[in-house]
Amino acid sequence: MSAGDRPSGVPTRVEQRGAPVRGEQTPTRTAEGKPRHLYEVDVLRILTFACVIGVHTTSHTVATDDVPLNVLLGLLHFTRLVFFSLTAFVLVYSYTLRPRPMAQFWPKRFLLVGVPYLAWSFLYVGSSWLLGSTTRGDVPVLVRTYAEGIVTGVSWYHLYFLLVTMQVYLLLPVIAWLVRKTRGHHVTVLVLSLVVQLVVFAGYKYFPASDAWLHGYQKQFFFSYVFFIVAGAVAADHADAFLRFIRVHRRGVLWGFVGVGVLTLAVWWLQVALGQSLYAAGTPLQPIQVIWSAAVFVGFLAIGARWADRRRPGSPLARVIDYGSDRSFGIFLSHPFMIWILLYGDSWLEQVVPKPWLTLVTYVLVLVLSVAVTELFRWTPLSVPLTGRPSLASRGQREARARKRAAAAPLPQRSPEPVEPDDALVGETDDVGRRAAR
Repeated sequence: MSAGDRPSGVPTRVEQRGAPVRGEQTPTRTAEGKPRHLYEVDVLRILTFACVIGVHTTSHTVATDDVPLNVLLGLLHFTRLVFFSLTAFVLVYSYTLRPRPMAQFWPKRFLLVGVPYLAWSFLYVGSSWLLGSTTRGDVPVLVRTYAEGIVTGVSWYHLYFLLVTMQVYLLLPVIAWLVRKTRGHHVTVLVLSLVVQLVVFAGYKYFPASDAWLHGYQKQFFFSYVFFIVAGAVAADHADAFLRFIRVHRRGVLWGFVGVGVLTLAVWWLQVALGQSLYAAGTPLQPIQVIWSAAVFVGFLAIGARWADRRRPGSPLARVIDYGSDRSFGIFLSHPFMIWILLYGDSWLEQVVPKPWLTLVTYVLVLVLSVAVTELFRWTPLSVPLTGRPSLASRGQREARARKRAAAAPLPQRSPEPVEPDDALVGETDDVGRRAAR
């Protein structure tokens, strides 16, 4: 690699899991030796959330015989697997930076994910109940359906993801212990978990009788994503070396991303040729998606790293990405509701816009409406249950009170807290630390 190809800000040497030499910037540390905000994670999150909306929009608007859109749908089914890797990565990395008792960790995480899970489950179940001519007014049905949805994650088709995320939160002590105890053998751990993942997905896809005991709830359990959880945790334990590798070998990573995409398309065509439907050939719980999703994870991270190395604080694009990262979880929670509103019953949209343009138009409308609704919620007392983030109004009030106290009784400057990466799901950010990182 020539000197011109070396990413800016990445030195030639770094101490793994230790503080770097002062004055030496690394993928995870500033030149002052402080943890840096991982802006590449923001990009990875935004790209994946954008693809989540693409999956759900396309699923609702694609014609059964539309080959291009079904191919696109098959390629977009990486989203859940990428997010479980990212969730494990940021959890273990954050916990390594700032270890804390689970008695402190769990309440905070479950507040920002568990409360929205309960709130949106009720909104989706309640809306279906009100619109159903046979269920409206039957309160026992509403209570039973809501309780079943909470336990199984089926209140709406995307909420299982929050249920599995909370399982990962509960398992963090076990995950951290496994990573710590197997240091020096992480390659073996990754290979074993990969083999397990391929076998599990092969069973789900090609031997449906093997998972009959799950009664259709395969996607609701953490063990369906064991490789991605383990891989994210191991990557976090080697975060500096991992992010350095992504930067140094960016071109190879991106070419590998493209190559695996071609392989995924080839498997899709083969399965169609063998008699599977256009949709079934691209379902997410199958072996090829393991390889494809891993390639997407490192590919998107390579794109994010390029952005992070060239990011100009305060630029319009930097502001857009910061905004998108902050609002992404709220958009994830609300976007299926927007799809439902736009396509409900004899949809005017379907009557006005022909296929396949319906998919593109619906995607744009869903994105705009979801952003608008999330922005509205962020300024209300309902921000935590509906967006998973504290209200912007209350944050502004707290900052105003802090400024008033500081003006009345100036205090010595205090060093900023370490910068943790955002939570993969809710995009939680230490704003003081983010400003310090800039």
